[in-house]
Amino acid sequence: MVAIEHAIVEFLSNLFTSVGWAGVVIAMAIESACIPLPSEVTLPLAGWLLVQDKGLAPFYSILVGFWGAVGCTIGSLFIYWVGAVGGRPLLFKYGKYVLIQEHHVHIADRWFARWGNTATFVARMLPVVRTFISLPAGVARVPIIPFTIYAFVGSFIWSWILGYLGYMFGANWEEIRNTMRPFDIPIVAVILIAAGMFFYRSWRSSRKPPAMQEGV
Repeated sequence: MVAIEHAIVEFLSNLFTSVGWAGVVIAMAIESACIPLPSEVTLPLAGWLLVQDKGLAPFYSILVGFWGAVGCTIGSLFIYWVGAVGGRPLLFKYGKYVLIQEHHVHIADRWFARWGNTATFVARMLPVVRTFISLPAGVARVPIIPFTIYAFVGSFIWSWILGYLGYMFGANWEEIRNTMRPFDIPIVAVILIAAGMFFYRSWRSSRKPPAMQEGV
């Protein structure tokens, strides 16, 4: 894992050196497209190399927030489109093979109709979850304009905070990632537990006689 992160740091450093702020957009679009390029590495590094190391004032860390949010929004819209165009038909056709029934998709539709904006905003500021929230939002086909706005604002806050911390820590920016890493574990654990409960309930439901399922 350490070797992988060192390779990521080298890649990002070269990217920022070559194309500057466009590198932040590219890196954050990659992360938001469900590709593991952690923003907890990208953004503090950008705050150091593109702001502090260039002798700019702390205020300019806002550029990390802005360009980071632009990249996040681009990647999020791509994955939203994947979920809306491809994910929904696939779930209807093949979901039964992984215990996902059509009514589960409709339940998700209703949940996102009620909580989608809040979920999008909050998720963009949470490790792990922020990377994947766009896919179910696309499957549920939440309204695209509110989704884009909330995704941008949530991503801006997340990017600005990490960029500012990168500025403050400077060459010791990796301490930020080391501090945040333990929080990944409980978040992943909650996701796995929730997924396990869902599949267990779906499995039990699939074993009931049809008459009993209709009465549920």
